[in-house]
Formats: sequence, C-alpha cells, structure tokens
Amino acid sequence: MIYFIKFLYSTFLFPPGIFIVGFCLFCLLLYRQKSVFTKGAVLLTFLFYLSTIPYVSDRIIGSLESAYQPPRIINGDVIIMLGGGATLDTPNVYGLGHLSGFAANRLLTCAQLYQKLHIPIIVSGGKVLETTGSEADISKVILIGLGVPAEKVIVENKSLNTTENAKFTKELVEQYGFRQPILVTSAFHMERSVLQFRKVNVAVTPYPTDYQTNVERKFQPHQLWPSASALLDISLALKEYVGILAVKWY
Repeated sequence: MIYFIKFLYSTFLFPPGIFIVGFCLFCLLLYRQKSVFTKGAVLLTFLFYLSTIPYVSDRIIGSLESAYQPPRIINGDVIIMLGGGATLDTPNVYGLGHLSGFAANRLLTCAQLYQKLHIPIIVSGGKVLETTGSEADISKVILIGLGVPAEKVIVENKSLNTTENAKFTKELVEQYGFRQPILVTSAFHMERSVLQFRKVNVAVTPYPTDYQTNVERKFQPHQLWPSASALLDISLALKEYVGILAVKWY
C-alpha cells in the first residue's frame, strides 16, 4: 500500500504530473462551458502528456544513442573527453567544483579507457558562464585523483560549446602529433560531436557513454506515467537534432 501511495503523490502531486492534472481539469471546465477552445486545450494537454512519459522519451533519445556503438576492439593514441557542465565552488575531495552527471559519466569512461590503453587524455571544456566551473580544469584534478598521471592529462579550457571543442582540440591533436583520437562523450551527443570534428578534418573513433536509456527497450506500464526526467530527455534530444541540422547546413 505504501508503494501505491508513493506512486500517487510522486507522479501526480509533483511536476510535471500536477500540471497535467491541472490541464485536464481546465479542459473539463471548458467542456462544461461548451467553449470553442475545448478541442485545442485537449490537444495541447495530450501533447504535453506525451512529452513527459518515458515511453516517448526513450524512443526519441534512443534514436540518437543508437547512432554509434563502442568498438569491441579499441585502438588509439589519445582520448578526447568533451565537457558537459560543472559547478563553480562546490566542495570536492581535491578542491572546488564538481562535474555534471553527463560530464562525470564521460570522465569515468575516460579513466577506464586509460587503464586499458595508458594513453594521454585531452579534456576539453572551458568556463561557460560566470556561475559555472572550468570543466577541463576540474576534470584534470579528478582524473589525477583517480590515478591518472598529471603528465597524461592535457587541458583545453577555452571552448564554450561543441564547435569550439572540435576547433581547439584539433590544435592540440596537431601540436602533439596524435593520429588516432578516441572521442568520448554522451551517446546522445555523439552524432553532433563527430560531425563537428569532421568539419575541422579530425577523424575520430567514437566511444559513446552516459546512456540515458536502455539499448533494448521493453514496454512496462510505468513508462506511461509522467516523469520530469522524460521531459529532460526529450529536451536534450530536440537540442541535439537542432544542433545536427545546424552543423549540416552551416
């Protein structure tokens, strides 16, 4: 019984579920008043509901994550990690600043690859906003704390977006004479990232990580309940699709 009660309040009393309940009540009010806006309100409510359920979000973001698969046999002479957000002054074991969940997952994969290959890591990502941390600098501190030698971590801390990640990382790849870079970023972000590196004539081996959904998707009833994480995944996916179009067109 306690699990059912928890399901009810976590699904329908917190966003986005509470908004859907409110929209449904508003649609009922319009229907009783025989308003000409009833059909439009119902349609918008239904579309919003679809954008909040994992059944839809898993398929939309999963279409991006399936673009590349990690190679079974991995070879390269440098690992490139793209940043994905960082806090500025939160206390860490080795200083201040934490990576976002996306970036932290990327870093863990880079650390694992380093243990297999023992090749340098380029961490790419600067201080995007005044209230955010320098992603590459924070990444280096964490990698060193995980046992990666300081001389094996190369910092690129000027880039503010994926376009600049590729541009400034290319300079380091050429400076150090690397020939087989392995690109590590979130699976949903990989297709756009590969396109950006291709535009600057850097061929990379994609190694996606930080998956937001399972590779094999099986339907379960809970996938139809409103979820804030589903709304976030759809937002991430739409941003990536817009970015992919922008890379291809410009």
